[in-house]
Amino acid sequence: MDKARMKAMADRVFRDVAGGMAAGLAWLGCETGLFSVLAERGPLGFAALAEASGLVPRYVEEWARGMVAAGYLDYDPAAETVSLPAEHAWLLASDGTDHYMGGLFGMVPPLMAVAPRIRTAFREGGGVPFADFPPECRHAIDLMNRGNYEHRLAGYWLQQLPDTVARLEAGGRVLDLGCGNGQVVVALARAFPASTIVGVDPDAASIAQAHAAVADAGVGANTELVQATLDAVPLDPPYDLVTACDCLHDLPDPVGVLRDVRARLAPDGVLLAIEPRVADRLEDNVNPLAAMFYGFSVFHCTTQSMAHDGAALGACLGPTRTRALFAEAGFSRVDEVDVRSPVNLFYAVRA
Repeated sequence: MDKARMKAMADRVFRDVAGGMAAGLAWLGCETGLFSVLAERGPLGFAALAEASGLVPRYVEEWARGMVAAGYLDYDPAAETVSLPAEHAWLLASDGTDHYMGGLFGMVPPLMAVAPRIRTAFREGGGVPFADFPPECRHAIDLMNRGNYEHRLAGYWLQQLPDTVARLEAGGRVLDLGCGNGQVVVALARAFPASTIVGVDPDAASIAQAHAAVADAGVGANTELVQATLDAVPLDPPYDLVTACDCLHDLPDPVGVLRDVRARLAPDGVLLAIEPRVADRLEDNVNPLAAMFYGFSVFHCTTQSMAHDGAALGACLGPTRTRALFAEAGFSRVDEVDVRSPVNLFYAVRA
């Protein structure tokens, strides 16, 4: 055996386990507000950080030491203080913005909570339906996406579809497929108050949270939330825009759902589909982003579909397989939307 390669693999195992531990520590930093305290207060000693955050000192000290070791915090040995660099705070202490990354850490605890069931599914088949994931999973998905939907969906992403925007400004109809906690519905209702925004999702807990989000935003007048699968949504009146945000690959029957979408689109209506940014070829996906997506896929996306004996497409479809879904469902035109994003691909799909 090649001893150098063996050592390199051992080092990788250490790095990967360290990365898992760092993700857990970073999740604590986001959930407890420790990152926000450091962003606001600047360099602090361990005791001062505990006092400022109102948390138990011994836990805070060990957390801070771990975050220094992982490279998230800076440490000044002379002053014995830790600090959060401004560049790190931009990503970790910015909840609600379109550049907040803290929601990614939030996926780790709920996904690991169902890991034993997925181990069983590896041996026996089946999977874990979305309803069985801990509530923290919905919370993490909300944190990952809320800022982007609020700041980019109507103001940037949809601006690449000016004809659609014009229809919505005049008073059109939008259907958000797999609306989850309702953040797409809220963002579109605010941006297009003359339009009717309908969100559909079969998950009861998600719809309940969506109702709360709509109420908090005060957009109930032009929104409707439906706990159902898409086939239960009436064909008429049709929709000028259907949004499918990071959900097609989760569906047990994606082609069937896409056919249902096509049947509900108005003439010149558009499906805006958002999927993970990965390459078609596995050899082109040897990078941290794709590795993360494959992990999410095994522990979240694929298993949801497997739980219903579905297609189990997984998160890493790639453009060619995604386009093939649209073609099989009968759509005649698929355009990749020119949106700059390190993590997503955007498709404008027309009947």
